[in-house]
Amino acid sequence: MRTKTKGKIFFILIAGAVVLAAWFYFAFRGGGASGKLDSFALCLKEKGTIFYGAFWCSHCQAQKKLFGSSAKLLPYVECSFPNGRGQLQVCNDKNIKSYPTWDFADGERKEGEVSLADLSAKTGCALPE
Repeated sequence: MRTKTKGKIFFILIAGAVVLAAWFYFAFRGGGASGKLDSFALCLKEKGTIFYGAFWCSHCQAQKKLFGSSAKLLPYVECSFPNGRGQLQVCNDKNIKSYPTWDFADGERKEGEVSLADLSAKTGCALPE
């Protein structure tokens, strides 16, 4: 009887771990579903564009919201320490002074929120219709 109980508990623990792993995958990876702007976000990265921001920055959140579920594909660099105090060295080295900041392959920099149309015009990346 004791062996059956141990077997049931083991099965429940394994099943729970599988369910939990699946939940994390779909919650944080978007379940693999493609977003409307996936190709646009990937093109920005291919063109050498970099988006610097901070997790606590409301303008960065608004910028990401423009991309919807495709935001996970943006060439994004987090500049803030996890506690929200101070800036990481990678952003200090790039002289990032405000968020969001967009750096382009030609050396131009735009600070603040940038429209999708402006990003498209600057990089040559096509927006989906």
